[in-house]
Amino acid sequence: MDLVVKSVDKQAIAGAFGRAAAKYDTVAKLQQQTGEYLLGLAQAEKIGGRVLDAGCGTGFFSARWKQLGKQVIALDLASGMLSHAKEQQVADYYLQGDIEHLGLADNSLDLCFSNLAVQWCNDLPSALREFYRVTRPGGLIVFSTLAQGSLNELATAWARVDDYRHINHFLPLRVITQACQPYRHKVINRQYYQHYPQLLPLLNSLKGIGATHLHYGRQQGLMTKKRLTALAEAYPRNNGDYPLSYQIAFGVIYCDK
Repeated sequence: MDLVVKSVDKQAIAGAFGRAAAKYDTVAKLQQQTGEYLLGLAQAEKIGGRVLDAGCGTGFFSARWKQLGKQVIALDLASGMLSHAKEQQVADYYLQGDIEHLGLADNSLDLCFSNLAVQWCNDLPSALREFYRVTRPGGLIVFSTLAQGSLNELATAWARVDDYRHINHFLPLRVITQACQPYRHKVINRQYYQHYPQLLPLLNSLKGIGATHLHYGRQQGLMTKKRLTALAEAYPRNNGDYPLSYQIAFGVIYCDK
């Protein structure tokens, strides 16, 4: 039971990310940083020609893989994201679907690449089993995901304002590692930091990438000026800035079947 994140509202997730599609790449700096690192991990291994970008979003990294000469399948839960990706012609095929239920044949891919998407799954082991199923023997799975401790400064500030949970639940690193145990794997943990001069741009950056509070329902109450002021006063500052940290787990799984 420790491995399961319950009550993920996938319809709400798809809607939030779909609405964010048009402006996503202008605010998704973290996703671009983690994706570049993940791409480097994949390129360090010998990769075949057929790549799945699972949770492709706008197709930013689908385009990167295509530029590298790969045949790319772009998959996303959000129709809005997938439509945006298709307009940009970033991939060879486009598939709206759920990472936990991939509509792809067994052993049909050389690489499963998934950047900051599996944290929205109900069950990480189920997602990894699907990746493993569709990847051929000798193929590779690489993924990144938010781990427990991400957005800790914002969580701390909200805890001083009210008793409602405003930050999504993210799996501890040990649980992410445990999900990889059935396979030959490595897990790398990295911290990323962002700094904002004011609180509102910080909050808007999270909204802009679709990462609103989705696991357990929407925030209770409107963000009034009074609540924003209270949150700003409670926020742990760093040299006058509003810091925001992310704990990112990178997984590499080798398909030895």
